[in-house]
Amino acid sequence: MDRKADASKDPQDIACWQRIDSRITSSGRLSPIDPQRLAALGVKCVINLALADSPGALEDEPALMAAAGLTYVPIPVPFDAPDEGHFAAFAQAMEAAGEDRVHVHCIMNWRVSAFLYRWNRARGMDEEEAAALMRVQWDPAASPHRDAPAWARFIEGR
Repeated sequence: MDRKADASKDPQDIACWQRIDSRITSSGRLSPIDPQRLAALGVKCVINLALADSPGALEDEPALMAAAGLTYVPIPVPFDAPDEGHFAAFAQAMEAAGEDRVHVHCIMNWRVSAFLYRWNRARGMDEEEAAALMRVQWDPAASPHRDAPAWARFIEGR
């Protein structure tokens, strides 16, 4: 995967921004100007793993994405209870995007990093590489967060 492609145009001021490869980027919370900025980067689809009422969630996100011409896929994942249904919906959304550029976000990029870890592993990425990409944002196995055990189980597929 080419992580350098288009990186010079990446909006580093978006919370917890991370380029996964030339097609996939991720971040934490978005601001009202970010849908247009993502569209300018060539993003075609935005997947949101946060709850609509999460602290810091972008108000009117579906309308802002539509106005920017972006496909918007909300997959609300309760932070204390990620499950296989959420992952199946995520994998389906990623597959539906085909070769289009995709941006995946939540509030802190923690949900996203865990989902991308599992997705990358399912697609054959080496465990060490997938884990290193996840740990740029967080490591559920080492986190003191009260919900980290749920995420450690989630990344193991349990």
